[in-house]
Amino acid sequence: MADPPGCCHPCATCLLCLYSCQWITAKKEKRKGLRTTKCDCSWFLFLFCVFLFTLVWLYFAIIILNDFHNFNEYIFKQRKLWLDWSLVLLIATAMLITYSAVLLVLALCLQLCGQPLKLHWLHKTLLILTALVVAAAFTGLGIKWAEEWRSARISLQATGPFLHIGIVGGMTLLAWPLASFIYRTRNTGLKVFLLLVYCAVMIALYLAPLGITSPCIMEENQLPRKPALVGHRGAPMLAPENTLMSLHKAVDCDVQVFETDVMVSADGVPFLMHDEELTRTTNVQAVFPERAALNSTAFNWTDLQQLDAGSWFLERRPFPTVQSLSAGDRYQVTKQRIPSLEQALEAAKQSNISIMFDLRPENHSDYQSFVNATLEVILQSGIPLQQVLWLPDGFREQVKQQAPGLQQIYGRKRLQNEKEPLLHVNLPYQDMSSEEIRQYRQDNISVNLYVVNQPWLFSVLWCSGVSSVTTNACQVLKEMKHPIWLLPSSTYLMIWIVVDCVSLLAILWAFLLLK
Repeated sequence: MADPPGCCHPCATCLLCLYSCQWITAKKEKRKGLRTTKCDCSWFLFLFCVFLFTLVWLYFAIIILNDFHNFNEYIFKQRKLWLDWSLVLLIATAMLITYSAVLLVLALCLQLCGQPLKLHWLHKTLLILTALVVAAAFTGLGIKWAEEWRSARISLQATGPFLHIGIVGGMTLLAWPLASFIYRTRNTGLKVFLLLVYCAVMIALYLAPLGITSPCIMEENQLPRKPALVGHRGAPMLAPENTLMSLHKAVDCDVQVFETDVMVSADGVPFLMHDEELTRTTNVQAVFPERAALNSTAFNWTDLQQLDAGSWFLERRPFPTVQSLSAGDRYQVTKQRIPSLEQALEAAKQSNISIMFDLRPENHSDYQSFVNATLEVILQSGIPLQQVLWLPDGFREQVKQQAPGLQQIYGRKRLQNEKEPLLHVNLPYQDMSSEEIRQYRQDNISVNLYVVNQPWLFSVLWCSGVSSVTTNACQVLKEMKHPIWLLPSSTYLMIWIVVDCVSLLAILWAFLLLK
């Protein structure tokens, strides 16, 4: 069989060498009578499936980057080892997708050149390992981080229209090697089967936009106002979390609320700290090595004031942005100490921003005394009570009686026939759909969702009409003047029709040209 136009013997030989790991020239291959067997076709199908499987994992890996800091904190809590595991994830995923993509391209080029698809056993082994690694990654995600499946569903609202265009384009390109294979094979049954499957897939893709929904498919004048920003532990990408420097950096990012976590020392002083242990965000192992594993509430205020709450930020670099800090900021980081709630309230009052906090640990035997100590500090601080957003559920009724001016924030959805309607809710972004957000907005219920770091996610929630978002990346979201994309429905319909028509013409051209 003659080689198709444009396929020279040296090129075919090179492709055979890379795919089969054997230096067989195209002429020698013809003399030996090598052909693509059913087993070879099965391995090509497996290669195609592995490529798609790995591509889907790449999509998931990009989506879960929004929440990966939580994973880093979890690993540190378990192993006392800090590493930006997102880099490991992306590098490993890039290697797997590159390998399977290169093999797939080689196979398609060999098919167009009329060469046999003799995949080497080493490639077969590596493909099986690739499939097992990706399967293990998905399994681990489902067991340990199941909420990310909901994140993926939300992401489709941001990427659905573009994924549709990309998949249609990819399937259109696949028409060329498919047409080449169909015209070469003598198996009529296989020809009919492949054509039916391909046509069914393309018809489904052409009609897919009927099922694609996104809050960002709307007219410009329907776009809700930009959500307010809530600084998650301040501005943790620019300064050590839960420090006064982090609060001031958050103010520079135009956040309206400083979100933090409060604990109470052994001698009754409320202070800012997220973790139950001090090891991640202080130098407690150097100052009090024998007490480092104790709960943060076991230390008195005098001991806590001796700890450095900033240098870890420069040493561990929890975010890539640490590398870009100025010399002045680096010096200021080393001077950070654990702030008391009183100091944080004073800074919030002077900066005219609100403060929202959790009171930890909720299961402590002295939790009621923690509530009382915290309320006392708030009432004595002189901050307007409407600037304090109270999150803890424990002893909430008592708090309402002692400080009725506090804004009560609930970490749950509203209930049917609720006696006292909710005015403010604070939930993970995975827990509310776009429809629920719109309904709460119509009912004048303020919705804050956390933790939102990626512009794509912020754009979806903006289009949905969320009131505010808690973020680590206030410096990024501050600069967004508009959602990443916004399409009127008429424009989207026109793009849909054009893409489908161009794809159909390209497929017909491929089958007619290679006939």
